[in-house]
Amino acid sequence: MAPAGPIEGRGGSMPNKRVIQDRRQSRRKSFVIRVNYRTVDEVFSDFSENINEGGMFIVTTKRHESGSQVRLDFMLPTSDAPVRVNARVVYVRGIEDATQGPPGIGVQFEELDPEAKERINEIVRGLRNC
Repeated sequence: MAPAGPIEGRGGSMPNKRVIQDRRQSRRKSFVIRVNYRTVDEVFSDFSENINEGGMFIVTTKRHESGSQVRLDFMLPTSDAPVRVNARVVYVRGIEDATQGPPGIGVQFEELDPEAKERINEIVRGLRNC
């Protein structure tokens, strides 16, 4: 899967077509990695589209509810250990919103450990300098 361009301030629409306000504290940068994640009763494996220290967008056609909890497991380049973190679905983009970008979910990390946060920040800084 080829990386998409940076996602900066891109909104979206839900089935009722109201516009979602972008509330990110940091801009995300395009970054494609495999992300394994699970809900209470299912396990998934998809790819990220972008990332920052606060969260990531995962490209998926599987339906997830806004507000639902997921457990993420992913590897960062130059890292020997996977990042394992709980996250909350804060944005859902359905197939019907294809003009806004690929379908998927925006997740917000919850209690990301400081080491993983710094590794993500290093990656994002490196991507901004490219």
